[in-house]
Amino acid sequence: MRIDIITCVPNLLDSFFAHSILKRAQQGGFVEVMVHDIRDYSVNKHRTIDDYAFGGGAGMVLQIEPIAKCIRSLQQERDYDEIIYLTPDGELMQQHMVNQLSLKGNIIMLCGHYKGVDQRVRDMFVTKEVSIGDYVLSGGELAAAVLSDAIIRLLPGVLNDETSALTDSFQDNLLAPPVYTRPAEFEGHKVPDILMSGHEAKIEEWRYEQSIQRTRERRPDLLKP
Repeated sequence: MRIDIITCVPNLLDSFFAHSILKRAQQGGFVEVMVHDIRDYSVNKHRTIDDYAFGGGAGMVLQIEPIAKCIRSLQQERDYDEIIYLTPDGELMQQHMVNQLSLKGNIIMLCGHYKGVDQRVRDMFVTKEVSIGDYVLSGGELAAAVLSDAIIRLLPGVLNDETSALTDSFQDNLLAPPVYTRPAEFEGHKVPDILMSGHEAKIEEWRYEQSIQRTRERRPDLLKP
């Protein structure tokens, strides 16, 4: 998989992809992540990428010309399955969406900034609009990082135990059960006996029951048909 992220503040993403699972995924050849500075595609010597909105109003708008130039440059090199715009008014990111995106080959993610992008970018180029929640950030970079992380960890071979991602919260519309590790007792708080029993079937049954209980208490909406 290849993920190309288009942004006007590329340095914001440097650290995120340089550590832990995401770093190993790139080093192992499971994914290639490339970050592109919109200013490199500006159409004037001042590297301008934004302007005032037609009709007035507060805030600046990212211009279509440098974004179109960047996207078209990338499209000349390869085909893309999705061009995703990260925006608060997009489709709410959920696990089933991430599962589907992890099956794609090449993805472009466009990060909004200021008051967003010229609507013509969305009309002419964007194939999918994604929101990571009902709140507003200063830009789409953190949203692109969140979406990338969720996708990359699902790619075969990225996690040491490939079944790990399948037992995450939301994969089956349930929250994950509690987990424990050593020591078996800490300041009077003990690990449940069932987890120490070695009885695999009973352990799985306990975990399922805990998932149901936790979901019912914390996210009952997930249990609705």
